[in-house]
Amino acid sequence: MQEVIIKKENVKSSLSDSQIVDLYWQRNEDAIRETDKQYGGLLFRVAYNILQDTQDSEECKNDAYFKAWNSIPPARPLHLAAFVAEISRNNALNRYKEKMRKKRVPSELTVSIDEMEEYLTADGNPETKHLNGELKDLINQYLTTLSEGQRYIFIGRFCVADTLEDIAGELGVHSSTVQREAERIKRNLRNLLERNDYYV
Repeated sequence: MQEVIIKKENVKSSLSDSQIVDLYWQRNEDAIRETDKQYGGLLFRVAYNILQDTQDSEECKNDAYFKAWNSIPPARPLHLAAFVAEISRNNALNRYKEKMRKKRVPSELTVSIDEMEEYLTADGNPETKHLNGELKDLINQYLTTLSEGQRYIFIGRFCVADTLEDIAGELGVHSSTVQREAERIKRNLRNLLERNDYYV
């Protein structure tokens, strides 16, 4: 299968994840500014794809910076984008659940959560994934085996809840290619989890 490659114009130049994480460990407030510079758009998009509300999404993004500041240290994430996107996603999920109680219209989140949540949590609870260090390590291990394009699909589809069409547009490929890659990523992750006694 032809490897998906991210177009160069989509890759931003800034501090590396490890350099930003070092700033958090030094308790340097530049860590938040650099996180916003590098991943602010991602965090907003994660929340907006779930909530479809600009103000709520901005609040989820800002809450994510606060929670990252309080989590690093002791955490030292290898993939800062996935780490902060998960925080923003959990913030938005809490608001989403509240909106669903009020019978508001669901978003693209419904599809992507149904596709992936069973692989990411042992009990179907998104909070479990956040708290389960062993499972996080397995997912981080899996991410290191993926190409840059595959990681983009993983984060875009299963963390950010982007549509297949949006991801395909960013990568410059057909949506059917993204769908095939997403299915392969899910299948391989499921195999890894089952080899480590996470049965789904």
